Amino acid sequence: MSIFEKLESNVRTYSRSFPVVFDRAEGAALYDTEGKRYIDFLAGAGTLNYGHNNAQCKQALLDYIAQDGIAHGLDMHTRAKADFLESFQKYILSPRKMDYRFQFTGPTGTNAVEAAMKLARKITGRHNIIAFTNGFHGVSLGAAAATGNQHHRGGCGIPLSGVTRIPFDGYLGSGLDSTRMLDKMLGDASSGIDAPAAVIVETVQGEGGLNVASQRWLKSLEAVCRRHGILLIIDDIQAGCGRTGTFFSFEPAGISPDIVTLSKSLSGFGLPFAMVLLKPEHDKWAPGEHNGTFRGNNHAFITAKAAIETYWKDDSFAKEVQRKGAILSERLGRIAALGGSGVFHTKGRGMMQGIGCRNGDLAEKIVRRCFDHGLVIETSGPDSEVVKILCPLVISDADLNAGLDILENSVRHVLAQDYSLAA
Repeated sequence: MSIFEKLESNVRTYSRSFPVVFDRAEGAALYDTEGKRYIDFLAGAGTLNYGHNNAQCKQALLDYIAQDGIAHGLDMHTRAKADFLESFQKYILSPRKMDYRFQFTGPTGTNAVEAAMKLARKITGRHNIIAFTNGFHGVSLGAAAATGNQHHRGGCGIPLSGVTRIPFDGYLGSGLDSTRMLDKMLGDASSGIDAPAAVIVETVQGEGGLNVASQRWLKSLEAVCRRHGILLIIDDIQAGCGRTGTFFSFEPAGISPDIVTLSKSLSGFGLPFAMVLLKPEHDKWAPGEHNGTFRGNNHAFITAKAAIETYWKDDSFAKEVQRKGAILSERLGRIAALGGSGVFHTKGRGMMQGIGCRNGDLAEKIVRRCFDHGLVIETSGPDSEVVKILCPLVISDADLNAGLDILENSVRHVLAQDYSLAA
């Protein structure tokens, strides 16, 4: 480990939680250099929905490289890009009756968010963006301004402006509908809110603690945007690509965002890849006005197409994700009940679920115990108090239940160490 401690920046995080050297991976499993197998309930923070080294994606990429396919092409036309565009249009957008243009940004989620916010400001001529408590949109300066977490905001070194924060669904309890509050404030010239260019929202707040926006709230938010001429940006970077049981997390709400940001599992293989979907009438960019050397990753185009055509030609994969999500809900409910009243509660939707703990110390003890027994799992939430499951969507029932067994046994162990928490 000394080479990492000697040469790598203090900014590293996951390696502190999982202090081994990983050597290879397959499906839902990671292996360290000693050959120990770990079930992966982190999956690249939601980047590996189709598992490590997915066979179909890997073979497509190997074939493409063997044929000397274009690796880097700026934003030039390539066969790989054309094939991806056709596949995404045919299997993702057309069946959902969606009409979007594609903008390929720099390769990370925060690049997509920056482009979306910049475009909204250009279209409307307004500067203000509405974001929500506990939202996470990235850590570059513009995206960090829309991010709620003070740890990430504090690292920027300058005041972060251009964003107004509004309570997320349920943040102030069930008695206050924050969309009604936003609507009232936008209609009041003395509310102090500058007319917004856009609203940016996650339907399930991953890093914020698996907070789920109800369909009713999302519909109301869209209606507020329409009434006040505000663009609606859905950040589907972690919750998209099937994570909640449909390709886009907002599908069950029946809303039609103006702009959608995607990254993480978009490539299907863990390759850096991000894009912005924008309604055609909003495509107001001048050529090269927003650019980058790595906008569009041809290797990722190849693997993304393979993932789409393997898993999204019909609704069978979505139904399988929903089935596994039901297993998660049932098992997590039983695990949460082990603590009795006020110790644990379940959170999330689909295969983006977890257990909210009384505090971050309790959650940390649980994930540390899990790792010692072969399960890679992390926390989220403002105080790292939520044990969050982001296992690959393709995980076998055997591995899913084995991982949940480790989690359950770890919870039982931690409760046994502190009798004040036991039911």
